[in-house]
Amino acid sequence: MEATPNPVAAALAAGETLVLDGGLATELETRGFDLADPLWSAKVLLEAPETIEAVHLDYFRAGARVATTASYQAAPAGLRRRGLSGQEALDVVRLSVRLADSARRRRLAERLGSPELFIAGSVGPYGAYLADGSEYRGDYRLTRGQFLAFHRPRAEALLEAGADVLACETIPSGEEALALADLVGDLGATAWLSVTLRDAEHLSDGTPVSRLAGELTGRPGLAAVGINCVPPTLASRGLAHLARSTDLPLAVYPNAGEPYDPDTKAWGAQHDAATLASCAGEWLGLGARLVGGCCRTTPADIAALARAVQ
Repeated sequence: MEATPNPVAAALAAGETLVLDGGLATELETRGFDLADPLWSAKVLLEAPETIEAVHLDYFRAGARVATTASYQAAPAGLRRRGLSGQEALDVVRLSVRLADSARRRRLAERLGSPELFIAGSVGPYGAYLADGSEYRGDYRLTRGQFLAFHRPRAEALLEAGADVLACETIPSGEEALALADLVGDLGATAWLSVTLRDAEHLSDGTPVSRLAGELTGRPGLAAVGINCVPPTLASRGLAHLARSTDLPLAVYPNAGEPYDPDTKAWGAQHDAATLASCAGEWLGLGARLVGGCCRTTPADIAALARAVQ
C-alpha cells in the first residue's frame, strides 16, 4: 500500500503557489503583548493562547493558505528553563499546532469551498534559544549530533500534533541547515528549509548559498529551500542566486525592510521601499512557490500579496 503523499509536497508538485502568513510577533505586539522575553512570541502560548489562534485566523482571512505555528522560539530546552517539566514543554509545542488547526477549521467553516489550508510547524534556529542575537549571526559551534539532539524533540512534537510540514526557518548556519535536513530525513517528514543572509551569496555565518544548495539537493523530505527574515530587496537578490543553484521549489518570506538591532532588540526606520506585493512577480518568475512575510509584516501585507499572486 502506497503512503499518502504529503499534502504540501503534493500542492507544490502540482505547480500551486502557496501564500504563507506574515509576522506573528508583530500582531501580538499590536495587541499589547510585551515580547521582550527569551521565549519571544512563544510566551503567549503560556499566557493567552486564544490570541495566537485569533492571529492565525486573521492571516487565513487575509488569504494565507499556510499558518506557521508559534513554536519558533518554543524549544523544549527553553521552556524547561522557564520551569516547565519535559512533558509540559512538549505539550506547549503541541498546543501551537492545535491553535493553528482550530483557526483553520474556523476559516473553512466560514468559507465553504475554500482551497486547502495547511499548518507549518515552525522550527527556529539554535540561536533563538540562546536569545543573545546569535540567531542573526550563526556564530555558534555545535556538532551535528548536538544540533540533532536540540531540534528533534520539538520537531517530533509538532509532527505528532498534526503539522502538515515543518518550517525549518531563519537558519543562519550552514552546518545547522545540514543537520536539520538530516533530521527531516530521519523522521520521514516533509519540510522546507529557509535561511538568513549576510549578502546575496552567503548565509549569515558566511556559508556560500550555492554550496549549501548543492548539499541539500536530493535530500529526502525536503520540499523547498528558501530565504526569510531579510529585507525584500536582499531576498530578491538572494533568491536569484539560489535559483541558479537548485531545482527545488523556492520559498521566500522577507521582513518589512526595517533594520533590526539584536543588541537593543529594536527596529530602525524602514529603508527598503519594496513590498511583498511589488516583488511577487519577480519571485514567482524565479521559481518561488511558497511566498509570504516575516517580521513586521501584517495581514494587510499578506492580503496584498495574495492578490498579486492571483
